[in-house]
Amino acid sequence: MRREPRNNRVQQQKEAEHKINTAITAKEIRLVTEGEEPKVISTEAALRMADEQELDLVEISPNATPPVCKIMDYSKFLYNQKRKQKELKAKQSKIVLKEIRFGPNTDDHDFNFKLAHARKFLEEGSKVKAYVMFKGRAIVFKDRGEILLLRFAQELADLGAVESMPKLEGKRMIIMINPKKK
Repeated sequence: MRREPRNNRVQQQKEAEHKINTAITAKEIRLVTEGEEPKVISTEAALRMADEQELDLVEISPNATPPVCKIMDYSKFLYNQKRKQKELKAKQSKIVLKEIRFGPNTDDHDFNFKLAHARKFLEEGSKVKAYVMFKGRAIVFKDRGEILLLRFAQELADLGAVESMPKLEGKRMIIMINPKKK
C-alpha cells in the first residue's frame, strides 16, 4: 500500500473545510457582500465578480438552499480563523490538580508544612487532592486518616471549598478541595 506525502493530506483537509472557486458545484448561490443585501445569482457570475476583484469565492454555508457564498481573500480568512481559535484556546483556564500525600500518623510539623503548600496551590487557582496512604496494617487507623483530612479541609476553609468529603478508595482516603472564586 502506497502512502501519500504528508503535506498533500494537509492540503486536502484545508480544501475539505470550505469549497472555493470552481469547487463550488451549485448552479445558483446566495452571495453575501458587505453593505449589500444577500442576492441569489449564478455561480458563473459570482466567479467572474471574484476574478475582477482578484479574490476567491468561498462557500460559507453549504447546507443552505441555495448555498451561501462570500467573495474574500481565502488565505486571509483561514489565517483569521486560526488566530481566533488560538485566542479561544489561550482564554480557556486549565485546571491543575495538585496532590498532597499524608500518612495516618503525620506529625504536626509535617502537617503544617504540607498545609502551607496547599495554601500556595489554592492561591494559584489549582485544585488540591489530599490523601492519606494506608500501608499494611495501618488501614485499621482509617478514623485517624479521616480526622486528619477533615482538619486539613477546615484549615483551608478560607481559601477553598471541599468538593468531596473524605472517602476510602482502596488503600487511600481522599479529599478534594477547589479554590474559592475571587
